[in-house]
Parts: sequence; structure tokens; C-alpha cells
Amino acid sequence: MRDPLILLLGAALAATVLSGCAGAAPAGSASPPATPTPTYELPPRPVRPSEGPVKAAPVTDGDTRFQVIGLQKGLSGFFGSHAEWQAKGQYVVVRIVVENPGRTNAHFDAKKQRLVTSDGTTYVIDKFAQAIKRQPDELPLGAQVRIELDLWYDIPKEARVSAIRLFGDPPLGVTGSTEGVQVPLP
Repeated sequence: MRDPLILLLGAALAATVLSGCAGAAPAGSASPPATPTPTYELPPRPVRPSEGPVKAAPVTDGDTRFQVIGLQKGLSGFFGSHAEWQAKGQYVVVRIVVENPGRTNAHFDAKKQRLVTSDGTTYVIDKFAQAIKRQPDELPLGAQVRIELDLWYDIPKEARVSAIRLFGDPPLGVTGSTEGVQVPLP
């Protein structure tokens, strides 16, 4: 009878000692540092001829994230894969990255994006320039999809570019359109 009693008392004593070791960590000890999230290592690319790089932070409108990365101003015309086209005023080309960070599909509509000039006038894309340069008017953005594209505008020769107003897809279940987000341009 003694042996089971000794075993029971020994187990109780061990549990008491071990539970005392599981108390709060002493003051001043830090939790282990978090492991940083890995990132993609993408090589830098040269800016295209007559384009200036734009250093703008990413912005979000609705379920769409945008980043302006390039700007061309004052173009009198251009050559496409099958045509030459002259501006009525001047072409302005804004290169953007469009991203859907969500888990559902989103929709990108280039026709909603507005170029803003210093007098507050807004301009829609030039659909003929977009077509000749083979840039999309609309496209679905799958979950976690990221694309780069140009937005072509034909504005008066004397107009001075000040910003671009970008419009994303409203969140899932929301009808109507988003308010847009404005990005200053150099």
C-alpha cells in the first residue's frame, strides 16, 4: 500500500514544482523577434525613352491598389504597331501598376481614370491612342493579380499636368462607384 501512496505524493510534488516553472517570464525578457515576410527580388528596369520615373507611394481606392511609376508629357504624336497618330494638342502618358490585393475578382476600367491639369480640368483617356498602343480599356483583375499599363491622354498643348485621379473597383457587395484617389504628378 505504501508504494502507490509514495508514487501519488511524488507525482503531486512534481506537478507542483513544474507548474511553478511555467509562470510568467521575468520582466525585461522579450519575445522572440518576428520573422520578416519574404519579398520578391525584382530587378530594376530602365525607364523607357522620353519617360520620367515617378516616385509615388502606392494608393488604394475601393478594392484596387495603384502605383504611378512613369510619366511622359508633351508628345506630339507616336507610332503604333500599325499606325502613326498625331495629337490634337499633346499626348501625356501615365504608366501605372494596378493590383487586386483581394481574394475575389476585381474590375479595372481605364476609361474611368482622369488626368488633372493645373486649372482643375480633368481629361479622359484617348481611346484611339489606347487602341493603337494596344493598351486595355477594361480588364478583369483576378485575386492577387498585378499588371502594368499605360494610360494615354490627349490634352491641350498649353495645359500643365498636375495629377491623376485613379478609380478602383468598389468592394464586393457595394454598388456604385468609388470616390477615387488623386496622385500628384511632377
